[in-house]
Amino acid sequence: MLLSHSTKLRMFDRIRMLFGGAPCSAQAAALVWRPRSGGGIEVLLVTSRDTGRWVLPKGWPERGEELWFTAEREAMEEAGVSGTIAREPCGSYYYGKGLAQGMRLPCEVQVFALEASAIAKNWPEKRQRKRVWYEPAEAAALVREPDLGELIGSFADNPRLLAA
Repeated sequence: MLLSHSTKLRMFDRIRMLFGGAPCSAQAAALVWRPRSGGGIEVLLVTSRDTGRWVLPKGWPERGEELWFTAEREAMEEAGVSGTIAREPCGSYYYGKGLAQGMRLPCEVQVFALEASAIAKNWPEKRQRKRVWYEPAEAAALVREPDLGELIGSFADNPRLLAA
């Protein structure tokens, strides 16, 4: 039986906690999308500030903030996009956040679909990031986390169902 990357990480997290380790830190991301005029959708990716790799807009929840609101806020701050966001996640993925000391902090990212309706010309992190619209298969191939790539690919099959 083959286990997915996400399942392996969840098992590792449970074993780590069993032996006294801290649980994963929670983050929220926006899977920003828009319909294409010829059919299908496009997905928005942004570059990370530290490594320049392609990611979804994501971040840490602020005190008392719902995760869907965190995802909505991060989409505006990191990509200058606003629209209709789902209140329930369409999926999640795990990754290791690189820290200054060279360690990695395990994070679980809840992903919320956001259908873009407004795209700002200027936004808070414009000078720190690039943003590019991609076809879902290309976006899935560009992200580093395998589970995120799978999520983007499955989301593209029926975005309105998963974004509801």
